[in-house]
Amino acid sequence: MMAVAAAQKNREMFAIKKSYSIENGYPSRRRSLVDDARFETLVVKQTKQTVLEEARSKANDDSLEECIVQAQEHIPSEQDVELQDEHANLENLPLEEYVPVEEDVEFESVEQEHSQSQSQSQEPEGNQQPTKNDYGLTEDEILLANAASESSEAEAAMQSAALVVRLKEGISSLGRILKAIETFHGTVQHVESRQSRMEGVDHDVLIKLDMTRGNLLQLIRSLRQSGSFSSMNLMADNNLNVKAPWFPKHASELDNCNHLMTKYEPDLDMNHPGFADKVYRQRRKEIAEIAFAYKYGDPIPYIDYSDVEVKTWRSVFKTVQDLAPKHACAEYRAAFQKLQDEQIFVDNRLPQLQEMSDFLRKNTGFSLRPAAGLLTARDFLASLAFRIFQSTQYVRHVNSPYHTPEPDSIHELLGHMPLLADPSFAQFSQEIGLASLGASDEEIEKLSTVYWFTVEFGLCKEHGQIKAYGAGLLSSYGELLHAISDKCEHRAFEPASTAVQPYQDQEYQPIYYVAESFEDAKDKFRRWVSTMSRPFEVRFNPHTERVEVLDSVDKLETLVHQMNTEILHLTNAISKLRRPF
Repeated sequence: MMAVAAAQKNREMFAIKKSYSIENGYPSRRRSLVDDARFETLVVKQTKQTVLEEARSKANDDSLEECIVQAQEHIPSEQDVELQDEHANLENLPLEEYVPVEEDVEFESVEQEHSQSQSQSQEPEGNQQPTKNDYGLTEDEILLANAASESSEAEAAMQSAALVVRLKEGISSLGRILKAIETFHGTVQHVESRQSRMEGVDHDVLIKLDMTRGNLLQLIRSLRQSGSFSSMNLMADNNLNVKAPWFPKHASELDNCNHLMTKYEPDLDMNHPGFADKVYRQRRKEIAEIAFAYKYGDPIPYIDYSDVEVKTWRSVFKTVQDLAPKHACAEYRAAFQKLQDEQIFVDNRLPQLQEMSDFLRKNTGFSLRPAAGLLTARDFLASLAFRIFQSTQYVRHVNSPYHTPEPDSIHELLGHMPLLADPSFAQFSQEIGLASLGASDEEIEKLSTVYWFTVEFGLCKEHGQIKAYGAGLLSSYGELLHAISDKCEHRAFEPASTAVQPYQDQEYQPIYYVAESFEDAKDKFRRWVSTMSRPFEVRFNPHTERVEVLDSVDKLETLVHQMNTEILHLTNAISKLRRPF
């Protein structure tokens, strides 16, 4: 529990304010999921750099010198060190007799995992040179120091860690490291080395050890004083690092995933259609407050839409009703008709989110949750993993019925809801959400871009013709006609290239991606997700509404047992269908 608390504190230390309103620096014309993901990556990087620089500056204060002196008092000088027999024997052995070969997989995996963070931590910005007393604290060392400073119990807690030390004077220096670990009462679990690929360095050594946090900090500071080592990097374990971002494990935790990219947009942007309309701005604020107050398990609040809002809905609804039979994909048309048959889609009133949520739950298990505006990319995608779509309830301004600078209820209802009622498309949406859980900031950018070019502006083939399935197209009559014309470029959907394609959110897209089918898109997406750097897999358990991290043999055995049971039911069903009547 102590380690988990420390990890949470470290995440908070590197967290940023996620209300990306214009007053907090978010550009007024950026309103897309992709731009939001890029903005978040940039701010997180800047915030983390600031935190690390402050910690390093503090470490270089004179107050740290006392810690260094205390640490050095625990370790004899190099001239006084007399290695124990086993250490001396170890030094004299050929390299291959006590460590794995140069290409050892474990060494490679550890080094690759931390190479980026090490380079960011060790290299000063620009042409500045480290000061004489700059100990080059890495992110993991700062987090370790923070965890140890919590209390005397935290300082004495055992810490599993890995040290990568680059030796300038050959493998004989390894003995001094092992002696220092013994002096600080550490236990070595694993040692291996290889000839270094860096100029001026003889060997790289990986040492995995267990030691109290306080002693580990003193060990690190002591080793940094020796001229025998080119560099020394710590990779801490026990959930102290922030390499894997927090993500919700249960649908109730989505209460913590409602950070807005823009807040009360009409109040902040003079280009917004409702900026000069005080009545509209007050209406938006009231509906936003309803969404902010919503908690998991609550019924979705009823919104009494005005005659003006119904008029806006009617204008867009009739346009989509006319265009969909010719330009929308078959799955959209089928669900649209079903919504009309159940009197959810009618022109004289806006559907309520609760009745739409009930409809989706019956058809695909998706449900809705009210949102006050456009959510941050990570929060929005995380919701999809639980088959929950966070939907706005406000209506675009009546003066601009066919275009909105941000998602509104008309966009959600006419664009997204029909396809979320299709099993294949619902599965694809959930897989995007599951892939986002624990993904890096860079991968969130890529997933957001894939979402942009598929769920928002995707096209697919149908009997040799190109049809629309993207919500941004199906709820925007002008861009729909543009997307199916010869004024734009159509490319085959390939997630790897789609994920890095620049996008357009102010004008019509110059490029659209065309999927052969939803099944083809899902297959390609699954293969692409398997190449992501996330070191674990997740699955959604529909019975508990929990996301399970598949990180143990026991969890995998349970999953295999469940799958075997399902396969047995399928086999029995096939056998019974083949029997003669």
